[in-house]
Amino acid sequence: MNIFNKWLNESEIIEKDNLIQIVAPEKTDFFINPESGDIKNNAPFLYADIEGDFVLRAKVGVDFISKYDGAALFIMDSENDKAWAKLCYEYTDFNTYAVVSVVTNGLSDDANGVNLTENSVWLQIGRKGHAFSMHYSTDGQTYYMVRVFNMKMKNTLKVGLVSQSPTGKGLISDFSHIELEKMTMKNIRLGK
Repeated sequence: MNIFNKWLNESEIIEKDNLIQIVAPEKTDFFINPESGDIKNNAPFLYADIEGDFVLRAKVGVDFISKYDGAALFIMDSENDKAWAKLCYEYTDFNTYAVVSVVTNGLSDDANGVNLTENSVWLQIGRKGHAFSMHYSTDGQTYYMVRVFNMKMKNTLKVGLVSQSPTGKGLISDFSHIELEKMTMKNIRLGK
């Protein structure tokens, strides 16, 4: 069942069995360039308003075509569209498939993580107060930390899924095994 019921940059959605597919139109992304300050915030974001602590996880998959094509778990402050974070599985400018994290507080950072060879991976993002953690897994069981960070955000966040094609002609991202738990992580570095 799809727990997400709101859109920022509405797009086409395909739902079947336990799979959500989101169509990313061409040249769509969320990124505020740290060099130039140029803003791109036009990627489709399917979300729900979530209060307090939580853990969101999903298996994401993409048929990578163009640089920066990706599928992401995404969180955004409910009152500030320049305060957000995404954990993305992305086709990088180094010709790799990588778990990439971006934290934006006025400007975006950009951190390439582990390189993988499959076109799908499990991702997880969690909140504990103003602390957040990002993890990935290749089997849906054992999760590895990508990063932990702190950012002051409202108690209610927009939490959900993003499909992006920043340089390409568009794509369809797959999201399955979606779980959103209202919980407080005991160990944020372990993500549980």
